[in-house]
This record gives sequence, structure tokens and C-alpha cells, in this order.
Amino acid sequence: MRTRPLKVALLGCGVVGSQVVRLMTTHADDLAARIGAPLELAGVAVRRPDRVRDGIDPSLVTTDAEGLVTRGDIDVVVEVIGGVEPARTLIGRAFEHGAGVVTANKALLAQDGPALHAAAAEHGADLYYEAAVAGAIPLLRPLRESLAGDKVNRVLGIVNGTTNFILDRMESTGAGYGEALDEATALGYAEADPTADVEGFDAAAKAAILAGIAFHTRVRLDDVHREGIAEVTAADIASARRMGCTVKLLAICERAEDGRSVTARVHPAMIPLSHPLASVKGAYNAVFVEADSAGRLMFYGPGAGGAPTASAVLGDLVAVCRNKLGGGRGPGESAYSRLPVSPMGEVVTRYHISLDVVDKPGVLAQCAMVFADHGVSIDTVRQTGKDGEASLVVVTHRAPDAALSATVEALRGLDTVHDVASIMRVEGE
Repeated sequence: MRTRPLKVALLGCGVVGSQVVRLMTTHADDLAARIGAPLELAGVAVRRPDRVRDGIDPSLVTTDAEGLVTRGDIDVVVEVIGGVEPARTLIGRAFEHGAGVVTANKALLAQDGPALHAAAAEHGADLYYEAAVAGAIPLLRPLRESLAGDKVNRVLGIVNGTTNFILDRMESTGAGYGEALDEATALGYAEADPTADVEGFDAAAKAAILAGIAFHTRVRLDDVHREGIAEVTAADIASARRMGCTVKLLAICERAEDGRSVTARVHPAMIPLSHPLASVKGAYNAVFVEADSAGRLMFYGPGAGGAPTASAVLGDLVAVCRNKLGGGRGPGESAYSRLPVSPMGEVVTRYHISLDVVDKPGVLAQCAMVFADHGVSIDTVRQTGKDGEASLVVVTHRAPDAALSATVEALRGLDTVHDVASIMRVEGE
């Protein structure tokens, strides 16, 4: 074993960063044996240096993040501060000074992944980011390496634990969205500002990363269709239950049947209780991968939290350090396919539509005609009525999303339709 240690700079020492330090310390001997050299924490860049950080030598703490990553003796930079800036600049400076980078920064990767990969390649450095998607679950490396000889056609997953917890509580307790969100916040599953989670931004960033790796093409955050869960109601949950389904916020990345394009989307959807993802409860994540030869694979586990995410960071840290010692590099960006990303309107899916209508003869036929006029076939209809008012629930067959959206708009224009109470896609069948 080499006796000179590999020096690690840590950017950020919050929930994840503090756990990275803990694992580096408690597993120091094992990590050294696996890498072939010991690790040395060379510095920790933070915004608030006066905060007490157990297990960290105060002399290592600095507010000069750029000075730390450009020291020249740093072998690997671990970035867990999040956000686009200053993370982007600091990672670029690390590459310029010969350091490999391990990051958990999904937002930055979804926005500027190609540029980061290009900078890493230019300077002969590694860029690893297993922790950016699904926490501790080994997912990106299997997609990028284990399935490198296969053709991945679909990635379908629950990649945000906060929203899964909220929807699970709505289903199991009958709570409304607001009540379930309050519980998630009280338990620490949701941030004080939960927008990134509940509006789907977090899941969309992860979908962009997954689609890029799975389909060997560049997919940016702006390419991902995004809808959150704030409009999901207890009535939607109950309606899904009557259909033998449950509601999940899904990240769906698909290759077109003709193989000439891809799509990436995040939105709530009803999935059958028989689907493996339906049984994923609480704040857990799970991703379902469909490939030509490997068939259907499922990856399941804790998708967030300090220790689980730090586990993925340490796995990448070991890989980058091994490459440093061996004089090699890990895999870079694979975007040779250059497939276009189709808009949401071209996605073929099913809809569950709930309408509040006038309870009188001919209304159902009138609504059915609207579906027919837009080329959307109806699978099932359920109607209940009382005192001149009725609820009409329609589940469609598969049709282009644009046709379904146009159908909904036309229904809103009918005098006999008081309200389109809810719209939800149906997946997993």
C-alpha cells in the first residue's frame, strides 16, 4: 500500500457533508485497504466557520472554497453544497488544478452536465455523481456500466422521497394534501420551503440525468416535462383505489418505439397495485428499468438522508482515488446517440378525467362525442348523480397527450360541464 495519503477537499459540511467526514473517519482503515492508499481530509469549506462540527479539526475549516480547491495538492474534491453557483465555478477550478470531483449536485448536472463532462475530459479528471440520483441506491453506475452492453428502453421511478411520503400518507390515512405536507415537514421529510420537491423540480433534475445516461443522449432540465403533486386531492386517491391503483409522482424516461427520439417527464400518475412501484412506501425511492436483454430490473432503497447519500459519495470517492493511483479515468459522458427529446404532446398515455356535470339525459353522449372528435377512445366510464348534479369519471385508452389535452379543453367549454375536477395520467400497464 502507498503510504502517502490521497488528499480530499470537502465543499459543504451540512447533513451530507458531515456524514462524509464521519464515514471517512470511522472506516479509514477499510477505505485505505480498498483504495490502496490512505485518505486525508485536507480541508472543509463552509459558509459559517463558527458552527461547532463534531469530529472535524477546526484548523481544517475555511470559508475560502476557491483557495482550497486550487491548492495543487488536492487529489479529489467532494462537492455537497448544492445549487448552481458557486458549485459550478469551484468544480471547474478543481478540474483545472488536476483534481477529480465527486458531487451530489443534481441541479447543476441537469443544467450543465455536458459542460462539466467536457471540462473534466479537457483536464484528464474524473467526474462521478452517483449520489445525485436516488441517494444510497446504486443506480447510475449500473445504467452507465453494467448495462453498457444492452439497450435501455424505459426508466420509470419514484425518485423523490418527500412526495412519496406525502402521497403515501394521503392514501393510508385519508388526509388531504396540506395535512400530509404538514406532517412531512414536522418529521423532517420536507424542507421549510418544499417547492423543489412538491412541484417536481427535484425529480425533473434527476429524470434529466437518468435519461441522458440511459439513452446516451443529452437531456437538459428544460427538456423534462414537469408537474407537481399540489393539485392531487383525497378524491383522486380514492378514485385510484376504486380502480385498483395508487398515486405516485413518477419520473418517466422513454425511448420511442421507432428508436428515433426520447421523452422525459415528471408528473403524478395512477399505477396498478400490481406494479412493483406501487408497494414503495414512505420516503423510499425505487426505479424500474426495462432493457432489451436484461429485461425488467428494479432498484430500491433510501433515496435521501445524510448517511445514505454519504454512502454513495464514498463509493464514488473510492472509485476516483483508485483511478488516481492507477493512472486511469472513469467513464465520461456518453452522448453519441444525439437523439432529439420529443415534447410532451407526442407522448402516448392514458388519462383519468373527473368531470362535474349536469345530471340530465344526453350529457354522457355529449361528452363522449368530444372524446371521439379528438380521436381519443374511452376505456371505462363511471357516473354518479344526485339532485341534478353528477360526477362523471372517464378513463381513456392510450392516445397522444396533445389529443387528450385538447379533449379536456373542449370539455371545459361545454355548458353541461361545470368543472373538470381532476386530470391524471395512468401509467404502468
